Amino acid sequence: MPQREAVSLLKNLAGFPSLSGEECAVADFVEEYVRSAEAPVRVDRVDDNVYFSLGHGSDRLLLCSHLDVVPPSTGHPYDPFTPTEAAGQLYGRGTVDAKASGAAMTTALLALAREGYDPPSGRLIVALTACEETGGDYNGLQALRPHLPDLGAAVVGEPTSLAPCVAQKGLLVLRARADGRPAHAARAHLGENAILRAARDLRRLESFALDREDPFLGAPTINVTIIEGGSARNVVPGGCTFTLDIRSTPAYTHEEIIAEIAAHLESDVEVHSKRLVPVSTPPEARVVEAARRALPAGAEPFGSPTASDWVFLQDVPAVKLGPGDSTRSHTAEEHIALSEVERATDVYAELAKAYFRLKREA
Repeated sequence: MPQREAVSLLKNLAGFPSLSGEECAVADFVEEYVRSAEAPVRVDRVDDNVYFSLGHGSDRLLLCSHLDVVPPSTGHPYDPFTPTEAAGQLYGRGTVDAKASGAAMTTALLALAREGYDPPSGRLIVALTACEETGGDYNGLQALRPHLPDLGAAVVGEPTSLAPCVAQKGLLVLRARADGRPAHAARAHLGENAILRAARDLRRLESFALDREDPFLGAPTINVTIIEGGSARNVVPGGCTFTLDIRSTPAYTHEEIIAEIAAHLESDVEVHSKRLVPVSTPPEARVVEAARRALPAGAEPFGSPTASDWVFLQDVPAVKLGPGDSTRSHTAEEHIALSEVERATDVYAELAKAYFRLKREA
């Protein structure tokens, strides 16, 4: 049965300690696994990003997830890279985030291929990629996009407890610098205290709000997460910097947020990171309707506060959808119900069929 195949595949994938940048071995395994599956699929690879497809039409649906994981935590109940089944749950690093999605997507495509399914005028693509977790300069899906054909829609495999996510917050990181004038603390009147100048800005931020709201995500949030200033106990500080972690929504562009904050503060504002933009898909999009049809009644669209590879698919309608509870990601207790992995296999297969069928019904 395809469902049990997905569980077996997940156990294999979770046995690889595929930290970001160390995905070669697991990518080799996936490539060989799909090539030897005796199914009429095309298999390709770019770096440690493996992708495979069914069909040849121009209406293309991408199912994607990532192969890398974060390092182990302290206090794992079992060895983090020895997948352990207990009471219907599979424990191990990456079981939730996000190898369960990858195993279910892979199994769904292979099952469709074996049953002779041919996407009407379409092509179903599964991509399992590297370096999603780091947020660094190299991202597997971003590197893979130029090698993929034009896409009609995408499903991003991340833990959502198999509920359809149609909006995702972005991340904008700003660094603000308050400049003062250093002086000996005994002659403080000769200086200007940069920490006090920064403090005035911090008070301003307490009453500042970005009040445009997204229907699924609400308003953006701004948090001061780091502050640095001063060089010695007896010197009036000449500089103080603080970092702003801003979780953005599609209601604002990052450029709008930067301009509003810069105009509100005394300190000079510079961008530390702005590439993780917020993304959303209209609830009436075909891929969202396909997800609804593949899921039980009551699985309503929602918005997610966590970033994912969806940011590299902002030009196509996409849904974030996968098995597992997102709150278990990156934790020592990371585990997933095997029944949910099995159900995800059916959901992805049914979603793909519904997506291509809806095109014919239109």
